[in-house]
Amino acid sequence: MLTWFVENMATIIISAILVLVVAAILVSMVRSKRKGKSSCGCGCAGCAMNGACHPPKPETLRK
Repeated sequence: MLTWFVENMATIIISAILVLVVAAILVSMVRSKRKGKSSCGCGCAGCAMNGACHPPKPETLRK
């Protein structure tokens, strides 16, 4: 078992680094979504899909 681990050490380390990078990206995306930021990074004013991407909140519909 130890020889298998030593022989595959590079693959294990690279895989662990990739998993950490993907996890960090997902956490960043979730935090941005919770803060209400756009996923594309640009403003929604000129976007053709503005209404489909960010529907109005119920509070704004009553006013």
